[in-house]
Amino acid sequence: MKIIGFQSGHDVSYCVLENGIPILHEEYERFLRKKEPIGDGLKFYFDINSFSNSHGIDDDVDYFVYGNHGTRPRGNYDNRWTTPEYTEKMNKILDKKNKKLYIIGHHQSHAAGAFYSSNFDEALIITIDGMGNEKGEGASEKWFDDCDTISARDITTAFTVWEGKDTKIKRLKVFPVNEITFGHLWDSTLKYFGMSNGYPYGSQAGTLMAMASIGDSTKWYDYCMSNFSMGKPNFNGVSNDEKNICDVAAGLQKATEDKFKEYITPFIEKYNPKNLCFSGGVSLNSVMLGKIYDWFPNVENIHCDPIPYDGGLCLGSAYYLYHHILGNPRTKWDGSPSSSLGRRYDNNIIKKTLDNYSEKIVVEKCDDDKIVDLLDEQNIISVFGGGSESGRRALGNRSILADPRSPDMKNMINDKVKHRQWFRPFAPSIIREEVKNWFDKDIDSPYMSFVLKWKEEVKDKVPAVVHLDGTARLQTVTENYNKWYYNLIKKFGEKTGVPILLNTSFNDREPIVETPEHAIDCFLKTNIDYLYFYDIGLLTSKNKLGNNK
Repeated sequence: MKIIGFQSGHDVSYCVLENGIPILHEEYERFLRKKEPIGDGLKFYFDINSFSNSHGIDDDVDYFVYGNHGTRPRGNYDNRWTTPEYTEKMNKILDKKNKKLYIIGHHQSHAAGAFYSSNFDEALIITIDGMGNEKGEGASEKWFDDCDTISARDITTAFTVWEGKDTKIKRLKVFPVNEITFGHLWDSTLKYFGMSNGYPYGSQAGTLMAMASIGDSTKWYDYCMSNFSMGKPNFNGVSNDEKNICDVAAGLQKATEDKFKEYITPFIEKYNPKNLCFSGGVSLNSVMLGKIYDWFPNVENIHCDPIPYDGGLCLGSAYYLYHHILGNPRTKWDGSPSSSLGRRYDNNIIKKTLDNYSEKIVVEKCDDDKIVDLLDEQNIISVFGGGSESGRRALGNRSILADPRSPDMKNMINDKVKHRQWFRPFAPSIIREEVKNWFDKDIDSPYMSFVLKWKEEVKDKVPAVVHLDGTARLQTVTENYNKWYYNLIKKFGEKTGVPILLNTSFNDREPIVETPEHAIDCFLKTNIDYLYFYDIGLLTSKNKLGNNK
């Protein structure tokens, strides 16, 4: 069974779910090269696959599903983003099999994406974001099975709680957006200080989160605590001075944590869950998620949706249709499901692309042992291989790697490669079995979802990946999840005694690179030392004699 899920509006994306397994997920921004564009996910699906039928844009598609419910006229999935030509293409495919388009609620799709991408048989599911349309309390469940039925009880929410059991998820609580919305206050704060919160540069919420560790949380705490509803914050004319923004960020982060804990505690006490699942854009707040283990010691496992922002709604809605509506059994993942769901580029395509840049680059054969040596010699190396990672964080296939032991590496990459603020931290990728030796908790964090404290006795060994408050947003790497990356980190550990690499996304203020051409272009315009195409064993360096400007 093949299901096409798509997301329109912002975070435009689509996925292909085959027999419950995601085999492809692509985001429009990776190809447009601008972050968070507005558009039609259905158009994106047909356009990007028009040159090939390899993912079945015709007869082998059984269902389409849209995971972002909104008011719409009959025959269209959403009157704001619909492109009639592509809606007609979809309808023709569905008519052949007497199938239909399913339309799922915004937060229902988030909740499904979190639960069905976990291995939990039961879990409490939390979704948190800025806002999204959801069917209100008391509306008929039949609405989800009929895209032509519009509920009269739709509400807008930014915080929902669900219960997941086997193939079903059940809504427990929907908080109206005028009562509580974490994402809105973060977005409004970004706007107030002239920081980006969407197209074309993406959200700088991560910058605020990084700034929070160096600010005074007491100055704006009370103000933030009283403004987690739909409103416009007014920070009394505070200037854009870095110190002032750090103080606001610190108050906002602390208030977010305390308000979230206040709202979630009654559900933890009532249901006493062993497992928690998270989705929605605010669950990218890895600082907050990392503290949940301390707040609720009886919670044994926490799983965060690999693509928790709206780019993952297409997957969540496809999961919901496959499991909840159609009743198909759960998928049992081998560890954590891979988020490397982008298309793979044939070796011949990579070679041809390299040939096109022959005057600007030098290419040589290479293996992983040499890469370890180059990293040990303090080189910055970008890597390209496998399918591109879905989500905001590169996890080894489209990454920039460096030695975490260097006291100068953080500033060097921030200044000369990523061109961003001095305080921005970098993540450590660590092989899973070593976590207990380096961090204060021994947990899984395959998608960089949790910030933990380093153990005091080891943090001085890896200054390039220790944040100013002694923490890090770690990525745990297993052999099952990414065999190549796991073995590279292990080799580096065997050589240096540190089974950790500095990992940051392969980009320079634009979306993560998608194609071989994107990779070479980014490599040439930054001070990255080498580009390694690991699938094909080719190492690229800059031709000092050529024009590589």
